Amino acid sequence: MKKSNEKIKNILITGNPGVGKTTLIHRLISKLDVPAGGFYTSEIRDENGRRHGFKIISLNGDEGIMASVDIISKNKVSKYGVDVETIDRIGVNAIEEAIENNKIIVIDEIGRMELFSKRFQDITISALNSPSLVLGTISAKDNAFTKKIKERQDTKIVTLTKQNFAEIETYLERLLLKSEPFSKKIDGSQE
Repeated sequence: MKKSNEKIKNILITGNPGVGKTTLIHRLISKLDVPAGGFYTSEIRDENGRRHGFKIISLNGDEGIMASVDIISKNKVSKYGVDVETIDRIGVNAIEEAIENNKIIVIDEIGRMELFSKRFQDITISALNSPSLVLGTISAKDNAFTKKIKERQDTKIVTLTKQNFAEIETYLERLLLKSEPFSKKIDGSQE
């Protein structure tokens, strides 16, 4: 069943690692200039350019190491130990604050590492159910949790590749400008 754009309030970008999902979210949020909260993730690379782990960074600037080859944890993705407490302290708290303040909610990413946190799963569903728009990224590989999210009628899933980056950026910018938080700002600020 095709999703109607009128009901869409959550936009999630999927695609292979390295195609620019986080970059696209940064560009959209800065171009559209509306209050946003939430978090994004960033790779940590060593002096030789090899990936060493991942940081989680709130839009308020709080950051921590979410996963690393140096973290010893029962929760692992590949060679990376996952620090669930850091996900909760930074990611979950940033999403909660965005919901409470009716900001656009950035969730980058709904992926395997983050899903070790039950609090993260719960707050993600709360964000998707909230009146606020969610702009995020979601793992291309499905599990039971991500599959349910991708099937939601109020959620648009957009697949990003290096080849379609510019086209998707333009498409999402237009889609976001039609959404409620942006249209209210535009209607209220026109001269």
